[in-house]
Amino acid sequence: MLTAAAAATAALTGGAAQPAAADPSATAAGTTARLDRLYQQAEAATQAYDAATERTRQLGADLASLQQRAAQGQQRINELRTGLGRLAAAQYRGGALDPTLALLLSDDPRGFLDQAATLTRLGARQAGRLDELRSAQQALDGRHAQAAGKLTELAQATAELTRRKAAVQHALAQARQLLRTLPAAQRARYAPGTADRSFRPFPLLPPLGDLPAASGRAALAVAAAHQVLGAPYVWGATGPHSFDCSGLMQYAYSRAGVSLPRTSQEQAHAGRRVPLSQARPGDLVIYRNDASHVAMYVGDGRVIHAPYPGARVRYDPVSMMPVTAVVRP
Repeated sequence: MLTAAAAATAALTGGAAQPAAADPSATAAGTTARLDRLYQQAEAATQAYDAATERTRQLGADLASLQQRAAQGQQRINELRTGLGRLAAAQYRGGALDPTLALLLSDDPRGFLDQAATLTRLGARQAGRLDELRSAQQALDGRHAQAAGKLTELAQATAELTRRKAAVQHALAQARQLLRTLPAAQRARYAPGTADRSFRPFPLLPPLGDLPAASGRAALAVAAAHQVLGAPYVWGATGPHSFDCSGLMQYAYSRAGVSLPRTSQEQAHAGRRVPLSQARPGDLVIYRNDASHVAMYVGDGRVIHAPYPGARVRYDPVSMMPVTAVVRP
């Protein structure tokens, strides 16, 4: 029988020499928690990429419009210059006699007076065209300056788009690499958000009635989302065959004749906010403090959404992640 001192010695020597085996469940939980963070980073980067894509598209459209208007302005200037050239040539060919002397030498004083009046009007018309030409040239110069500014903005936005794309790809590559370290069975069961159970307050979920959609358009949006169930998640995609989270919402509501903004952060302000307890089919459910994920409530405590890269459009509990807001477009 060991004495207390011997027991203490054994604990400090022999016991220390045999390290405790790693807890597989704890290791797996740590891996899924890291995966959750990586997928959240990827989704936030995806929404930033979507915003940069939309800005680039808008800048491109603005630039094209300015260039078209500049071309039209240049055409008008060319027409004015041609007209003024014709007037100047006509006056040159007509000579520049002193009006009094021309009247004395004229065989038809009345005809000369009529001609002189026409020449006076011609001069006024020429002056008017000169003023118009100056104004047109100033407007064209302004459009050229605006186009140059838009071109600079577009170059900056394109560079930002490239950076955002790299951020998404980096986070996703890390997530895929980490996902491969999980056992096959756990990898098959994995879904972002499951690592932190504080994110899944099922007992605290308010009672949600089986209510109809808030409007006919909301019902049409829900139907459109149902129709693409199983479509793959692809970051930056807005359908009709693949989607990211906000792209699915934008697509579904576009089928109902409603235009939603592109990103989940913008969609968080795209309607009237209602309590989760009053959610109805078609409402947008915004997740996380940074509003980096969005889903559509479909009733019975469930949402439909494009979850994460590698997954497909599916149904999940509305409380799968912390709910930031419920928005009714």
